[in-house]
Amino acid sequence: MKIQYIVACFFALSLSFAQSNDDFNKWSVEVNAGQSKGITPFTENYYSSNPKDYFNITNVNHYDLGFRYMFNQYFGTKLDFGYDTFKNEEGSGSLPFESKFYSVSIQGVINLTNVLHFNTFTKRFGLLVHGGLKVSQFSPSFGVHKEVTEDNGGVVIGFTPQFRISNRFAATLDYSTLTNLRQHYNWDGAALSNRDNNLTGKMSTVSLGITYYIGRKADVHADWYYDSVQEVKKAKVDDEARKRLDELETMLQDTDKDGIADYLDFENNTPGGVAVDSRGRFVDVNGNSVPDELEGGKVIPGSNGVNGTSTNGGFAGNASNVNYDAIKSLVENEYVNIFFDLNSHIPSQSSSNNLLVILNFMKKYPASKIQLIGYADSRGGAELNKNLSSKRSTFVLNYLVKNGIDANRISTEARGVDATYSSDSKEIDFRMARRVTVILVKE
Repeated sequence: MKIQYIVACFFALSLSFAQSNDDFNKWSVEVNAGQSKGITPFTENYYSSNPKDYFNITNVNHYDLGFRYMFNQYFGTKLDFGYDTFKNEEGSGSLPFESKFYSVSIQGVINLTNVLHFNTFTKRFGLLVHGGLKVSQFSPSFGVHKEVTEDNGGVVIGFTPQFRISNRFAATLDYSTLTNLRQHYNWDGAALSNRDNNLTGKMSTVSLGITYYIGRKADVHADWYYDSVQEVKKAKVDDEARKRLDELETMLQDTDKDGIADYLDFENNTPGGVAVDSRGRFVDVNGNSVPDELEGGKVIPGSNGVNGTSTNGGFAGNASNVNYDAIKSLVENEYVNIFFDLNSHIPSQSSSNNLLVILNFMKKYPASKIQLIGYADSRGGAELNKNLSSKRSTFVLNYLVKNGIDANRISTEARGVDATYSSDSKEIDFRMARRVTVILVKE
């Protein structure tokens, strides 16, 4: 009745935690066979093994059958039935004896395979630890107590290394120890003179076994489930975080190096060295649409161009009073550019001022001639990009001609993809590639 009660409680507990929508199987059947040894107590002149042998490996005398249920991939419980026999080993010098030991235990199980993340270095090896209560019946087969049966009880703990053979089978090696807290017979079958006093009985088992995983989900059991769904979700979150960081990095780019990030910069092509406001617009105190630093023959200080002019992009504003040497230096060195949006041959809003500065420059200096070279980024086919770069340079040509510039002073060239920026470039590089570069033709 005691064993039946324990079995009923086990299955009731397991079913109460059952989940039909899990991503892994939870049930398993475990069969083991090996060697068990009584450690203590023994009557004098009785031995469970030969004390002369360093390694006491005897015949198989331990068998057990277990049913395990995992609540999740970390914790579970199991019900285990065992059978052991104890007898003197031939040649050990022990007096003859033989005893039988029937047991049932209910134990908790911790799957260290997942707790310690074994999946980071192996997919085959695992480790379980288990422990719980064991009740048993001990029956001597020799002497005056032959066929007398006594109920025992104690605590069992152990660990079980695993080797995953397939999704359904695993090989195991188990080591367990039992400490009986209620025991009145020695392992050799002799009884205490006063049976009211309990002995502390100890025994150990080493066994090899096979585990069979039960369930409809053929892919994986809880023993080997690494919460792949959560890993995928985490990977998606990480990817999203990386994308956001890339976007933030792009937003914080400062194309014209004026100290204002592009996402705040209304004019991200202002010349270096000119004063700008909090929105990246050049400071124009007298309101003639020309940066104050470029008026009346002034040269931009502290920059890298010829005669001290900036080398970091285009100009902005009306060129009625623009320093010719400053403009000439920038145009000669291909630093005056007109930028375009993706798949567009219309200049971007931030480049509209550059058209004005080129127009007014050519009006002020009628002997000047320029070349317009169109480019596209590396996305799209070669022929498409070639046509797009041609449309861009033609648009600038038409704009200048419509505003009074002789077409003979302007030549165009469509170079297609700007090979400076590869197909895996960042968006900021693509924006720099989509342009028309203005070159001053030497007289």
